[in-house]
This record gives sequence, structure tokens and C-alpha cells, in this order.
Amino acid sequence: MSNAIEQIEQNAGPGTTGIVIHRAFLYDLFLWLVSLGTEHAYRGRALELVKLKAGESVLDIGCGTGTLAIAAKQRVGPAGRVYGVDASPEMLARAGKKAKKAGVEVVFKNGIVEGLPFPDGHFDVVLTTMMLHHLGRKARQQCASEVRRVLKPGGRVLAVDFGQPAEGKRGLLDHFHHHGYLSLADLVTLLTEAGLGIVESGAVGIGDLQFVLAAAPGGV
Repeated sequence: MSNAIEQIEQNAGPGTTGIVIHRAFLYDLFLWLVSLGTEHAYRGRALELVKLKAGESVLDIGCGTGTLAIAAKQRVGPAGRVYGVDASPEMLARAGKKAKKAGVEVVFKNGIVEGLPFPDGHFDVVLTTMMLHHLGRKARQQCASEVRRVLKPGGRVLAVDFGQPAEGKRGLLDHFHHHGYLSLADLVTLLTEAGLGIVESGAVGIGDLQFVLAAAPGGV
């Protein structure tokens, strides 16, 4: 398994200093194995935390193979718009196939989180899940600033990432993949410094995942 993880990660992709994941099929298989069947529950929980509503416009950054973006489109319905952006063409190709199979329209774009390919004030909701730990501090700050830029006034962002596991309580994921961690305080600081207001934060309730829900100034 550890060899498989080495095959799906590379140090950085074009234009980004963060880790870019390739080998899309292996990535999906890996997530299925380490989630022990909780991936579907996680997606539902994430969309509940961000309070996604019909008709909203959504951006999933670091969308990978598109599973969460597809689930978001099913929530926002025909009147809603969902975009996914990722630095890996291999991931995006698989995401497009999955969306077509699911019978939903999601627009997938190649791009980097340090410079999102969208205009200002374009989205009601931005999702960033299990991605920020792949970025260095400066890239995370650039990403947070970009999230703030593309959000509409009053728009919401949900950031989900791995918290440091309690001592002696390493999960299955930790045995195969030495991923990074972000403390809840770090996530809160990151979004606050980007000009976003914290709405809610805490444990996702699945493994060591934690979340911060924040909002852009303005709105009703």
C-alpha cells in the first residue's frame, strides 16, 4: 500500500508549490480503503456543515476526482452551478467521467489554488477539503486570499482537514500515509487573516477530521 501512495503523489505541479496528486484510480481506491466505508457519510456531513442550498453556486478547490463536487451538484439541483478546480489533469479527466456517469453537469477546470481561474465575487460557497495540508504556509495564505476574492458578499467557505491524532490513537490512514496536519487554531487563523468571519468550528465527527465554517463580509 505504501508504494501505491508514493505513486499517486508528486512534490509539486506546474505553477504551484503544493503537492499535486496524480494516479486518479489509485487515489479513489486509497480513499475507499482508508475510509473504511465512511466516505459517503463524510461527503454528506461536509455538505450539511456548509448548509448547502438549492440554486447556489459552488466551487470545490483541489477537487480531485470530483466526488464531492458531484454530490454538491446533486444538492444544489438544476438551478445551481458547481465548479471543481485541480492542478492534476489526470484527476480532472476521471472527475469528468464520474460526473457524466452520475448524470450531472459539473464544470472541471485545471488550475492552482494560489491563483483561482474565476472572477471576483463569483460563488456562494467554496469547499476545501483535505487539501490545505498539502500546501506550505505561504501557499495556504495565497489560497485563503483567493477564496475570499471569489466569494460573493456573505458567501461561505468550509475548510476540512486532518487534525493531529491523539497520542497512541493513530488511525489506519497514518500507517500508510504520512500526511500533514493542521490544528484547528491554524485553520481559524488562516481564514480570519484572509478577512473571513468564523461562523462555526470543531470536529467533523469522522476520524481526526476537523472543520471551520467561515463567511465573507457583507450579504443580507
